[in-house]
Amino acid sequence: MTVMTPPPIDQQEDEEMLVPHSDVVEGPHPMEVAQPEGAAAGAVVENPPVEEPPTMKFTWLIPGFTRLNTRKHYSDVFVAGGYKWRVLIFPKGNNVDHLAMYLDVADSGSLPYGWCRYAHFGLTVVNQINNRYSVRKETQHQFNARESDWGFTSFMPLGELYDPTRGYLVNDTILIEAEVSVRKVLDYWSYDSKKETGFVGLKNQGATCYMNSLLETLYHIPYFRKAVYHMPTTENDAPTASIPLALQSLFYKLQYNDNSVATKELTKSFGWDTYDSFMQHDVQELNRVLCEKLEDKMKGTVVEGTIQKLFEGHQMNYIECINVDYKSTRKESFYDLQLDVKGCKDVYASFDKYVEVERLEGDNKYHAEGHDLQDARKGVLFTDFPPVLQLQLKRFEYDFMRDTMVKINDRYEFPLQLDLDRENGKYLSPDADKSVRNLYTLHSVLVHSGGVNGGHYYAYIRPTLSDQWYKFDDERVTKEDVNRALEEQYGGEEELPQNNPGLNNPPFKFTKYSNAYMLVYIRESDKDKIICNVDEKDVAEHLRVRLKKEQEEKEDKRKYKAEAHLFTTVKVARDEDITEQVGKNMYFDLVDHEKVKSFRIEKQTPFLRFKEEVAKEFGVPVEMQRFWIWAKRQNHTYRPNRPLLSHEELQMVGHIKEASNKANNAELKLFLEIERGPDGRPIPPPDKSHEDILLFFKLYDPENGVLRYVGRLMVKNSSKPMDIIGELIQMAGFTPDEEIELFEEIKFQPCVMCEQLDKNTSFRLSQIEDGDIICYQKALSIQDDEYSYPDVPLFLEYVQNREVVRFRTLEKPKDDEFTMELSKLHTYDDVVERLAEKIGLDDPSKIRLTPHNCYSQQPKPQYIKYRGVDHLSDMLAHYNQMSDILYYEVLDIPLPELQGLKTLKVAFRHASKDEVTVLTMRLPKQSTVGDVINELKTKVELSHQDAELRLLEVFSHKIYKIFASTERIESINDHYWTLLAEEIPEEEKNIGPNARLIHVYHFAKEAGQSQQVHNFGDPFILVIHEGETLEEMKTRIQKKLHVPDDEFAKWKFASFSMGRPDYLQDTDVVYNRFQRKDVYGAWEQYLGVEHVDNAPKRAYHNRHAYEKPVKIYN
Repeated sequence: MTVMTPPPIDQQEDEEMLVPHSDVVEGPHPMEVAQPEGAAAGAVVENPPVEEPPTMKFTWLIPGFTRLNTRKHYSDVFVAGGYKWRVLIFPKGNNVDHLAMYLDVADSGSLPYGWCRYAHFGLTVVNQINNRYSVRKETQHQFNARESDWGFTSFMPLGELYDPTRGYLVNDTILIEAEVSVRKVLDYWSYDSKKETGFVGLKNQGATCYMNSLLETLYHIPYFRKAVYHMPTTENDAPTASIPLALQSLFYKLQYNDNSVATKELTKSFGWDTYDSFMQHDVQELNRVLCEKLEDKMKGTVVEGTIQKLFEGHQMNYIECINVDYKSTRKESFYDLQLDVKGCKDVYASFDKYVEVERLEGDNKYHAEGHDLQDARKGVLFTDFPPVLQLQLKRFEYDFMRDTMVKINDRYEFPLQLDLDRENGKYLSPDADKSVRNLYTLHSVLVHSGGVNGGHYYAYIRPTLSDQWYKFDDERVTKEDVNRALEEQYGGEEELPQNNPGLNNPPFKFTKYSNAYMLVYIRESDKDKIICNVDEKDVAEHLRVRLKKEQEEKEDKRKYKAEAHLFTTVKVARDEDITEQVGKNMYFDLVDHEKVKSFRIEKQTPFLRFKEEVAKEFGVPVEMQRFWIWAKRQNHTYRPNRPLLSHEELQMVGHIKEASNKANNAELKLFLEIERGPDGRPIPPPDKSHEDILLFFKLYDPENGVLRYVGRLMVKNSSKPMDIIGELIQMAGFTPDEEIELFEEIKFQPCVMCEQLDKNTSFRLSQIEDGDIICYQKALSIQDDEYSYPDVPLFLEYVQNREVVRFRTLEKPKDDEFTMELSKLHTYDDVVERLAEKIGLDDPSKIRLTPHNCYSQQPKPQYIKYRGVDHLSDMLAHYNQMSDILYYEVLDIPLPELQGLKTLKVAFRHASKDEVTVLTMRLPKQSTVGDVINELKTKVELSHQDAELRLLEVFSHKIYKIFASTERIESINDHYWTLLAEEIPEEEKNIGPNARLIHVYHFAKEAGQSQQVHNFGDPFILVIHEGETLEEMKTRIQKKLHVPDDEFAKWKFASFSMGRPDYLQDTDVVYNRFQRKDVYGAWEQYLGVEHVDNAPKRAYHNRHAYEKPVKIYN
């Protein structure tokens, strides 16, 4: 079932964990996550003259979800922006344990060559019980033939999606929403932020939108900007190592550049690496960390105390006794205020809640010094507010009932003018300075668009506090009206217009996921001081010089690029270059052209004039130069192919480049042949006939493992290698009677081919031609067998395949423990044997290796199975990249043995005490549950010798299965499900016809939900007897769970059917509430025990975009 409605929604950009769908475990390089330069911010053209494109909302209902047996599942086709789309999901995950979901171009296979379209879209899995917990992610992308779908490989954990108690899967049905807004691809490229608004934006490094919005806000507080300019820096400082200089540079460019500004210098000065730039953080956290760092950097300078002057306020915490004359106060400073959103309609309601008085009475009385326990009032009042008031809105909260983070998208209003003196100064302490008028004007609104798992940040700012607002969205700056900055950022719900008003359908509402996250107010009485003039006089001279020089260099590069079509680059290699490179970083072919002399020459320059330039550079007269053109051969080698002919040298440089370069790139590569006389001076090159061939020679020394270039010779193709042996011996410096062996270096891709050359066969018959390379060495003797690589082919093969591998332990995945030189051809056994020898391990089979993910810079989730790959090259391969990192661990048993075992984590619940022990058990994969139980009996403390055990499958604190003792353990999955073992109580072994087994689960109600509950704790099975009342059962339950009397008295009991509680009285007969069940399973009926969950909360493992705290290291 599908429904389409077009809501007028405006939501922005960029979920950071997005990838095009692929049939692989790891996603693509993080650069695919980043916004393409110049594309991301251009998803919306929000200048008033441009019409905002409508958003199409598509709803997809998927019944029978758990019964889907296809790997991929497509929605119906829907139309948005005049184009056909569909949603693609992987119900069981795209090789990861998360639901994968993508937006797909439905008709991509029939579109014309070169098609592309640009869309901003959001995808949502709707929580059908409580919309607050819906999972939404959004991004934008330019779709094309290569990337016809785009989205999220890890949209949400499968464990959450398939848990029917979570609300995503209801009656085996899930509900998915897609909102698609198609943009004009050309919109971005034609938009000039500086021209349209007078301001420029900041480039997004991948996931730095949160930082960009904060930096723009701080920059547009001129007093702050001026203070940053006045921080002492010197011309010797490096921006990447100095936060003050990097921030000064950034602010200067924002003020004077015509284009968007990069933030890489600043993040490098923070000590961040690329991984930090692709990790989204919390803007509130960054604000505090950055201000603390700047405050520290300003100490001892002319701007010391600026952060305090701008942002610091003070509050007084007090406790005042009601019946005795005693009051305790404590003054605290703050740089920002955390205001509640949940349960508050606006900022004033949040301040009311902030200063709300709490009564300390009853069990919570206050111990007043000298007065014992007293009834008291506790609260907070403000001593003073700062000139710049930063209000952090608590949009993200920890939901203790669900044990998860949630985003509060409730409607929350904030005024243009904020009066904190309202109602006779109700927020102020008695000793506050009442002469200061605390009337504030809204300066900026930082917005978060998205959900708890990530999203996008941008800011609405009015730099001069005029009526004109601007939206700063990474690189893009647009003019906005006050409604867009205020009303549309309040959050809450929006009602869609009726498509068929006459049908009297209920209105369809959807949550607005874009809402204000941080507010900045400036006090009216201080605004002239804060919104001050800042010009070049405030910028240090060395900084202006440095940045103007940077700008000139950038302009030169731009000009260079603009004129590139008029020039060509000529790269000239000489014997000196070959001598310098061969045997160091170069072993195959002759030269790396990136390391030879380059000339930038206009294409219309006569080649003879170019030769004059060469004469000046190298000191070789024009008439003594002979140039050879390089050619790429079919075997992928690159060799001098032929000399330039005399008539070619009369042409323009550009003509020669075009004639010689089939690749049609901007470079002309030449080899300069220079002949020298006995005195070392250049002489004219000898004439070359068709029989003459130019050969290059390398000498190999097997004793030292060294290869070097020794020169070149012009020989007749009819001659034989034997004819030039004397010259080669002389070039090598050998004695005249030395025997040598010759090898032709043929190719090195995809494998090395180097064959011995018959000294008595002519060069022509050996197919030797211009540019060929001959390697030679002393003839091998019996003693030479002791060398690692006794001949040229073996040495070249070693060089081609050698790899210096960095080994790390899984416990310290960021730190290299040691390096080892290995060969890519080494087998699995070769690698682990050498590694075992390195770490002093007797048994190499106890080593387990894990490969490296080049994109995340982390270990891959899957280890390498025993002899699971053929060679080291397979261990290091990661898609189209090669890593040089391997992780290792030393096991307590050999890996082949471990792979034959099934590892299970079993929680054992003791019968005689309130204690659960978790055991890790290893058994052969063909073992049964009975084998697990027998093994378990030897490891745990039983209540008596003959106790019988059973194994339960528990998920979301409910029992879903009791395993038969004959069931094979190979099929048991303990990744999502908990395995719980317990003794079978004697009363359950012989149940009569008047007794039943029921499930008992702990539960608590969701906050604000009368019917919605969540389960927690360990479920258990209980025998109930016909005619037994709840009061009689409670005695057994209390004894079984070891609950103290005072706590147990607070517990409530309810029978559940279809998820709804029916509370019981002590006199109720429980047996009558339950139908007979002959099989175990996720029973629809159970006895619920309602009480507070006192168990310690686990750490929240799914913070996703915010899981790494913000740190500034320098």
